[in-house]
Amino acid sequence: MAVAALTGESAGRQCQEHPDPSVLKPFIRWAGGKTRLLPRILPHVPPAIANYYEPFLGGGAVFLALSSRISGRSCLADLNDHLVAAWVAIRDHPAELRPLLSWYQANDSKDFYYQVRAQSPAGTIEKAARFLYLNGVSWNHLWRENSRTGAMNVPWGDRRFKSIDDATMRSARQALAQSDLVAGDFREVLVSAQRGDFVYLDPPYLPIFSRPGVEKEPTAKFNKYTAKTFEMADLVDLAAICRDLTRRGVRWVMSNRDTECVRALFADADIIRFTARRALAAQSKREVEAHQSPEAIVVGLI
Repeated sequence: MAVAALTGESAGRQCQEHPDPSVLKPFIRWAGGKTRLLPRILPHVPPAIANYYEPFLGGGAVFLALSSRISGRSCLADLNDHLVAAWVAIRDHPAELRPLLSWYQANDSKDFYYQVRAQSPAGTIEKAARFLYLNGVSWNHLWRENSRTGAMNVPWGDRRFKSIDDATMRSARQALAQSDLVAGDFREVLVSAQRGDFVYLDPPYLPIFSRPGVEKEPTAKFNKYTAKTFEMADLVDLAAICRDLTRRGVRWVMSNRDTECVRALFADADIIRFTARRALAAQSKREVEAHQSPEAIVVGLI
């Protein structure tokens, strides 16, 4: 394993965390989004990609930034079916989605937010519009689900709903033209990847002090994007899948927190370590996430 550590002022000089303004921007804000870290991630991605895989899609900052490099299909997945519905609606139903977003914008208020949060629409377009509204107005743009009921339970964020402008929707739809979108588990999504393809992984981060064999510790941070949380056993499975990807000649890159656990589980990969500024508690004085977060980019060695 090769480990390079970049911290403090030296890291800042070597790589400023300011994304290229020419790349496509996400149409939602998502906890743990990688827009600011694109300058660190993109240099480790091949210039030409046959098929692209991203099983922890979230806001899709990396996919959107790489869309011009992909010649084949993009297999995009996430366990959060509300999130996936939003991506599907952007790709397949923009004309039907627009009036619903306008309706949410016209009726936006604190009381309206809680009324919408209590609803459970079944249709893809309706589910997508509700998700985009709640994500746009919730506290710090978080999406958190109750582990028993699966209901979204983030409080109102005291902001107005800005919707999505036509240019952003149009560019995202173009990037998604050759995509497959599924609400599924990473173990199923990565089975078909082969040589020439590229996999980007951004799993939910485990607690800072987690280590192999320890599932939960009192320092656990936010990881409830869905009712099913990402735990140590999932990271162990992901490490095994990454080793298999390498054996199959598939190039992959993973973003994660820099911990002893990550270094141990991905010992056969190249690990670039650095610190990044996080501001998850921007709407509250309560400290939810450290201002300086230990980060790692893990690169599979082919």
